[in-house]
Amino acid sequence: MIWRFIRLLATWSALAVSPLVMAQPAGALGDDFVYRIRSGDTLIDLANLYTRNSANWTILQSHNAVGDPLRLVIGSELRIPFALIPEIPAPTTAMHVSGQAQVDGIPLRTGMSLNEGATVTTASDGFVTLQLSDGTKITLPRGSATQLERLRQFEGAALTDSILHVEQGEVDSHVAPSGQGVGRFEIRTPVAVMGVRGTRFRVQTAGQGARSEVLEGSVRVKTSSASSQPVALSSGYGAAIGANGALNVQPLLPAPQLGPPQRAGSGLWTAPFSPVPGAVAYLVQVSRDPEGLELTSSEQFDSADIRFAARRPGTHYVAVRAIDAAGLGGRDAYLAFEGANALMSASGQPIMLGDGGVVTLTDY
Repeated sequence: MIWRFIRLLATWSALAVSPLVMAQPAGALGDDFVYRIRSGDTLIDLANLYTRNSANWTILQSHNAVGDPLRLVIGSELRIPFALIPEIPAPTTAMHVSGQAQVDGIPLRTGMSLNEGATVTTASDGFVTLQLSDGTKITLPRGSATQLERLRQFEGAALTDSILHVEQGEVDSHVAPSGQGVGRFEIRTPVAVMGVRGTRFRVQTAGQGARSEVLEGSVRVKTSSASSQPVALSSGYGAAIGANGALNVQPLLPAPQLGPPQRAGSGLWTAPFSPVPGAVAYLVQVSRDPEGLELTSSEQFDSADIRFAARRPGTHYVAVRAIDAAGLGGRDAYLAFEGANALMSASGQPIMLGDGGVVTLTDY
C-alpha cells in the first residue's frame, strides 16, 4: 500500500516538475548501468524493471544519493549496479563471412552461433560481421583477432551487456540501431577501454597503442594509466592512445568528395577525388551493403589514385576514408558500383568456382 502511494505521488511530482523527456538507457559507467530519468519514472518501477525486485528501490536511492525519492529529476542519470541486474546468455550470430575466418580454430560460416568467451580471427582475406540480440552489428575486418568476453542480455529488458577484447586489428560497431538505447557495450584493448554511449564507432589496436574514431553518438575512453580519468569523445572526433596511456584527441578528417565510379581496366574501378588536406593515406573498402558492414575487401593507398573491384556480380558499395598522420581514419564517402561481369551458363545462372566465387569476364 505504501509502495503504491509512493508510485502515484512520484508520478504526479515528476509531471509537475519538468516537461516530458524521452527515456534513454545510456550505457555504462564503471560497474553501473546508466538510465536517464523520464516523466513518470519511480525508483520502485525502475528497480522492478531492471533488477526484478522492487524492494531494491532503497538501494538505488542510497547509491544515487537521491534525497527525495518522490521527486526524481527528469533528464538526470540514475546509476544501477550491474551486480543487481539479472542477466541471461545472449549468443551472437555470424551474419556475414567473406574469405577465411575462424572461431576458436574452427572455420566460421555464415549463420553460426557464437557463445561468450569465443575468439574470432580473420585471415588476410577474411571479413566477418556479427549481430547481437539487440540488433547491434560488429564488423571484424581482415587480420583481426577479437575475444567475445561477455555476451549477455538483461532479463527484464531487451538490452545487451557486451564486452569485446580486441587482441589484434580493428572492430567497427553499429550499436543498437533501432534506437532502444544501450545496456553496456565496451571494446577493450591492451591500453584502453572504450564504452559506447552512442551508436557508431571504430576501434583499432595499433602496435603498442590503440585508436578510436567516433562517427555517431559518443564514446567514453579510459586508458590503462592509473591516474587517467575517462574522456568523452563526441561524434566527429578520434583519439590516438600511446603505449604509455597518453591520449591525443583531434577532429576526424572529412570524407573525400568522390566523383562517379569509372572503369580502370582489368575488371577494376576507380573514383576521382581531390586529396583531402591532412591525409597521408586512404583506406578503400568494398562491401555488399550500403552501411559498409558486410565487407569483402580492404586496401590502403598512399595517394588519391585508388582502385577497387568486387568478385561477385551485382551492386556493391565502396567506402573511401582519409587517414591522418596519427593513423586516425576519417569519415567515409560511399559510392555504388557494379561487381564482376559473370560468365553465364545456358540456363542463365553464373558459373561458380570451387571457392564459392564466379567465373568472370574481365573488362579491358
